[in-house]
Amino acid sequence: MQRYKVIFMYDGTNFAGFQRQPNKRTVESALTKVVNKMAKDPEPAIVIYGSGRTDAGVHALAQVAHFDFPFYIPAESMRKGLNSMLPMDMEILSVAEVAPDFHARYDVSGKRYLYRMDLGEFRNPFKRNYTGHWKFPVDIAKINAALQDLVGEHDFTSFVASGAQTRTFVRTIYEATCHIDQANHELVFEFYGNGFMYNQVRIMVGVLVEIGAGTRPVHDIPRLYAVKDRKQARRTVPAAGLYLKHVYYQGEDPAHPTKLPERQR
Repeated sequence: MQRYKVIFMYDGTNFAGFQRQPNKRTVESALTKVVNKMAKDPEPAIVIYGSGRTDAGVHALAQVAHFDFPFYIPAESMRKGLNSMLPMDMEILSVAEVAPDFHARYDVSGKRYLYRMDLGEFRNPFKRNYTGHWKFPVDIAKINAALQDLVGEHDFTSFVASGAQTRTFVRTIYEATCHIDQANHELVFEFYGNGFMYNQVRIMVGVLVEIGAGTRPVHDIPRLYAVKDRKQARRTVPAAGLYLKHVYYQGEDPAHPTKLPERQR
């Protein structure tokens, strides 16, 4: 058995999220189907392990998964073969042969997400599947001041949707930035941290655009940490504007440049 690590991108518009679900089109099921087809439908079937889930409508610029293949194929041949069978809203960017103990999920040490928010007066029909929409004026200086309150280790209970399957709501954000893309008339947010929970980025962006619009105090985020009340964070911005940009692994993560101790599974 050869273990392969694949990095791939997808347009999440027509997927019901990453995780396999009965009678629904998902990223995991689409990739599983072509990997097994390439292996001539072995028994038992090959299982795909992703770095994490993305929700319906969320996109990925560089999602990561691994699988064990029953016979050897050169990595570049694997990439070309899978791409020849994948649907048009997915593409394998790279394939690498990895050690038998590599795990796409458990070895993750950090992730980077991007959120694009269109600032047009009305929703652009050609952007509706790829951006959120905010028609009110925003003060970018207020947003950037508020972003500093996100950096560091915090309890993000107020920023997590109900249904999150996690033992703790404490996470660390290493970087949080926002700039205006003048050419596309968009706010572009970027978050890099050791992990993100269900709807966390979309809720954080909702709070930040309200701060930029002046409907929240600039430093309301520390209060939200303290109250631990999802309802007080209010809105969840649309999934269409969210992109998984990069998945970091032990030894290649800027925040953890050296390999971490053996993972606890």
